[in-house]
Amino acid sequence: MVGQPPLAYLTWWRMTLARQALTQSDINLRTIARQCGYVSEFTFVRAFTREYDTSPGRYRRTHRTPETADTA
Repeated sequence: MVGQPPLAYLTWWRMTLARQALTQSDINLRTIARQCGYVSEFTFVRAFTREYDTSPGRYRRTHRTPETADTA
């Protein structure tokens, strides 16, 4: 129905949630990983890096919203 295999869609959805959390909050990676359905931070980091060719930390530093950057 969504034009993707179920696991591809699940990964896309998890990464969408992760990107939002990384750019709009200061939540640590372990918490973001769990909120997005990953059991471990390391599994999350590998999946994120595979999808975006950059680590979650680097993504956060380069894509922060101005409101979040001001509070850090």
